Amino acid sequence: MSDALEASDPADPRGLAGPPDVRPYDALLLLSFGGPEGPEDVVPFLENVTRGRGIPRERLEEVGQHYFLFGGVSPINQQNRELLDALRKDFADHGVDLPVYWGNRNWAPYLTDTLRELAREGRERVLVLATSAYASYSGCRQYRENLAEALATLEAEGITPPHVDKLRHYFNHPGFVGPMTEGVLDALGRLPAEVRDTAHLAFTTHSIPVAAADTSGPVEDHGDGDGV
Repeated sequence: MSDALEASDPADPRGLAGPPDVRPYDALLLLSFGGPEGPEDVVPFLENVTRGRGIPRERLEEVGQHYFLFGGVSPINQQNRELLDALRKDFADHGVDLPVYWGNRNWAPYLTDTLRELAREGRERVLVLATSAYASYSGCRQYRENLAEALATLEAEGITPPHVDKLRHYFNHPGFVGPMTEGVLDALGRLPAEVRDTAHLAFTTHSIPVAAADTSGPVEDHGDGDGV
């Protein structure tokens, strides 16, 4: 089931008032967060991420030191290039004639630019795969809002935007859970036999503000903070 973002009728953004659109999709858009690809990109990238929040440049430069530890390069863009290649190969291997595009929220190639390209090339019905798998404001809804804003920008420029359907978040989809499980079991299987049965599995992620967690599920389920 997808979240429809119907650009042609702002009063009905999900396109639910009329009959369903059953035309085949003519493009897939890989939508991601984006990341810097060199030291000179770091602060402008962080300015994009935090736009509208009034965060001082000094603070952004401080946060940017984390990127500078890795040469100012985030791995996400290269990972997306590899994913694009894998998607295109998989489509070709299975006879799926569907071009694959790529757009980012916060760095080149920018989402709005990619949607302009889609419109220019006559794509009318686009399926969107976001690289964020999880259900939260920043992991799901914000991507939908960015899509709506980009489509509105095209309309304001006099460009007829494509109809866009975003695939649902997929953290609990068997196609996502299965490979994760297989990867963990494979890693355990490669441990020396003498430590395998007593090995511990640690789950880690980057932290998020408590205010963000409060919009992503029942507050009483957050615990004492270690799991937020």
